[in-house]
Amino acid sequence: MDTPARTVRRRALQLRVLQGRSRVRRAFVPVLQAAVASSAAYAFAFFVLGHEMPFFAPISAWICLGFSADRELRRVAELGVGVALGVGFGDLVAHGIGSGWWQIGVTLLAASLLARFLDRGQMLTMQAGVQAIVIIGMPQMQAGPVGRWTDALVGGVTALLVATLTPGDPRRHARTLGAEATTALAEMLRELAAGLRTHDIDRVRTALDRGRRTQGLLEDWATSAQAGLQNTRLDAASRRFRADFRLLVRQAEMLDRAVRSVRVLARRAISMPPDADVDSVGELLGRSARATQVLAAVIGAGSDPTPARGALRDAASLADPGSLGDAGWQVQSLVMLMRSPLVDLLEASGETPEAAREALPEL
Repeated sequence: MDTPARTVRRRALQLRVLQGRSRVRRAFVPVLQAAVASSAAYAFAFFVLGHEMPFFAPISAWICLGFSADRELRRVAELGVGVALGVGFGDLVAHGIGSGWWQIGVTLLAASLLARFLDRGQMLTMQAGVQAIVIIGMPQMQAGPVGRWTDALVGGVTALLVATLTPGDPRRHARTLGAEATTALAEMLRELAAGLRTHDIDRVRTALDRGRRTQGLLEDWATSAQAGLQNTRLDAASRRFRADFRLLVRQAEMLDRAVRSVRVLARRAISMPPDADVDSVGELLGRSARATQVLAAVIGAGSDPTPARGALRDAASLADPGSLGDAGWQVQSLVMLMRSPLVDLLEASGETPEAAREALPEL
């Protein structure tokens, strides 16, 4: 028979497994493409160019593509140039003045300043410096002052070809993360509602743990949305998506605030008296969970948010602590705590702050 502590651990493990499967599912296609590109770059340098150990060809391809679906051509090109610049400059220096502690400092200084001169991109400068250090610190693996630079160039060009031939909507990754993060909040609310209705504190603790584990996903969403917005300022082709990314950045901020508020509510619910009448709170949380799930679908598809607004307004109409009668101040405090995340969710659906607050019953 499971003890309460064992039940919480089992549910936490199930949550970790689900989150891990979600990350693998999102990363599978990008990783597969990067793996194929790295193998192709190595094969080209080995069989076509005749390099015995084309170490930097697959490294360059992997660095440029990575495991993320955020593959704007400018970013891939910037990384490729940075890797090739660092490798080529390091190769020339190593053949000219050798390798050693002071050569690393000189090479890093020169390669980084050259990268800053060529472009303002931070990734280009970072990769140029890192690869220059690697080249100076590694023994020579093949003859010629530019052999490894050629391998790095092959990897970068291969990565650029893959990114060009597999174009995608730059908003897709951020929207997918947003839908998953919002769904995680809906599941947290659903678990919390079930725990309150059945007076199962273990389920309430599971909901709180679920909310804590959502933080990484929220941060990934915010980072992806911010990167997409930044890219619209640099890439003319992505400029038409600026409003969409601004909305995604705003939604990520609102959902982060909502999750934090619901975590506070869950911590308060753990200490709720076992005989408290929490049916009305369970109904409020259950309705909020269903509305949040509608919002998740809207964010994932980038579709009309009207259905989500309507569902959230229906849930907000229940957030009236004065309607609870003699339920007690503890129960009323849970309703009060739910008002703030409902406002955040309404703002994430596109409501103005004023309209979101007006959707709540007056106190």
